Amino acid sequence: MDNVTIDVRSARSRLLDAADQLFYAHGINATGVDAVIEAAQVARMTFYRHFGGKDALVAAYLQARDARWRATMEECVSAVGDAPDARLLAVFDALRLWHADPRFRGCSFANAAAELTAPDHPARAVVTDHKQALRARITTLARATGHPAPDRLVNQLLLLFEGATTTQALGTVSNAVDEARAIAKDLINSHKGTSPHTAL
Repeated sequence: MDNVTIDVRSARSRLLDAADQLFYAHGINATGVDAVIEAAQVARMTFYRHFGGKDALVAAYLQARDARWRATMEECVSAVGDAPDARLLAVFDALRLWHADPRFRGCSFANAAAELTAPDHPARAVVTDHKQALRARITTLARATGHPAPDRLVNQLLLLFEGATTTQALGTVSNAVDEARAIAKDLINSHKGTSPHTAL
């Protein structure tokens, strides 16, 4: 029984890994189920047993990316210690790590939202949850800094975050995260009368 459980989990993991590689690199609509099954080296019935169809696989693919992003972000936030400003800027440190992936081609959630136009597609809810969770986490970190207008600061930081990802993917700004982080630092410090070049 234990061996069966391990094999089942391994098949699901291989399917998700294959979906992550193919959906992100080539697009969701351009990638058929057959390509995922072939890359994962599983039987067709194994795929349907785990996911039932492509829509559920797409949702699971995005859920897995969301979990990895949240883990990366929290690791970066924890790594900088207790200083609230540094913890907020660490969100951009996490983004830098994701941009360093040689496979990087923009935000997988924005890409999915652009491809999946049906409002009832299960992956649309995953995209919404991911973006709402990102906003909620940045809001918590921003409020901890004591900034006098934390909600406006959050809006500004999200614009920088999303803009950095898009411009990096398009190649219009080669060091987009570093530029966005520098602007974010100035925004965080704007009410303190500190130098924009003060190290954090």
